[in-house]
Amino acid sequence: MPLASTTAKPARKLPNAAPAAASALRGQAGRALQKGQQTKLAIVEAALGLSTQIGLEGLSIGVLAEVTQMSKSGVFAHFGSREELQISVIREYFHRFEQEVFYPALSVPRGLPRVQALFANWMKRVAVEIQSGCIFISGAVEFDDRPGPVRDALANSVQTWLNAMLRAVVLAKECGDLRPDADEHQVAFEIHGLILALHYEARFLKNPGSIERANQGFENILARYAVPSFTVTKE
Repeated sequence: MPLASTTAKPARKLPNAAPAAASALRGQAGRALQKGQQTKLAIVEAALGLSTQIGLEGLSIGVLAEVTQMSKSGVFAHFGSREELQISVIREYFHRFEQEVFYPALSVPRGLPRVQALFANWMKRVAVEIQSGCIFISGAVEFDDRPGPVRDALANSVQTWLNAMLRAVVLAKECGDLRPDADEHQVAFEIHGLILALHYEARFLKNPGSIERANQGFENILARYAVPSFTVTKE
């Protein structure tokens, strides 16, 4: 009687599922991350709207949870603290300011034309903020004497913008649009002063004609510091 064969049949090679599983996990993680980012942006959007009404100091995890109809723990998970929430709002506010005021002006030639474009864009934003509020101004009142990360974020954002305006004025002098004896820092200071006065006059005092006076003030600055050959154009 013949002996049974002792040679084992080769085992069936199963497909390697690891790459497919890893890819699926990456996809799930990516979708979860995207959803988390969208949720965080929605919270910041709501916080930004609230901050123009009640100030940065009025923001809290609880208030945002109520407005967004989320749990407090859900809101907290995206920021970790009230302070980080406030800083996120400041960053978003500054990002929008850059997109509306600064970057569009870069397409305008250097010199006083760019300074004019920056001021015109700034005025367009202020016209909206007269109704909605400006967290750079309200935040300065809330945090002027309160050292910490929130004050630092506010001050750095404002200073970054003022440095950009000063740089535009410096370039205007280098281009020959400003008188040789013009003080670039003084010019930038006076422009900033117009915006602060406009907010106070229009938003707080409700004085009519404030926007027109601010525009006239800017023309007066150009008339004092521009070379005689420069023609002031009205936006």
